[in-house]
Amino acid sequence: MNYFINIWIKFFFLLTPFFTLSMYLSMTKNLNESKRQRLSYRVTVAILLTCFFLYFFGNYIFLIFGITLDSFRIGAGILLFLSAVRMVQDDSGTSLGENNEEEIAVVPLAIPITVGPATIGALLVMGAEVRDSFHKFVGFLALIAAVLCVGLLLLLSTYIERVIGKKGFTILGKLTGLVLAALAAQITFTGIKNFLTI
Repeated sequence: MNYFINIWIKFFFLLTPFFTLSMYLSMTKNLNESKRQRLSYRVTVAILLTCFFLYFFGNYIFLIFGITLDSFRIGAGILLFLSAVRMVQDDSGTSLGENNEEEIAVVPLAIPITVGPATIGALLVMGAEVRDSFHKFVGFLALIAAVLCVGLLLLLSTYIERVIGKKGFTILGKLTGLVLAALAAQITFTGIKNFLTI
């Protein structure tokens, strides 16, 4: 039980639930409640499937395609930075139109906003280190629990938005853009630094 709780807490925060929620609120401000709920289910499933493949097959996938974690850091960092620039410059924030809510379920909400380089690295390391089948299964159950908790936050996003308020929502969107830019720079510079020190 202690192992389950430790893994659950670790991955819950690695999935950056509050950062993901703020991005989700900003990007879905033009969607109605039913579309938001439908999108929250899609994002949760996308996160769960991504974590499953990384946890069990991540090392093989990266090996087959010759992709390193630092390569992912640089690519993800650039994409995140471009999203941050659009969010800070746009007075209305980064939001969706009426017909393209499906486009962001996997990218960028699931990857790389929720399942970013830190989460991917942890999943790869954990999947490789845990040899015992029982502990690997318990770890995956804890990972599922963490993903479902993030999904619950997204599902309740409308109620959370009401508590935040319109002005607070606008401020949150701008601050999220700034944090996103800083995070993107950190991710990119870490990848470049690791490449240069090889």
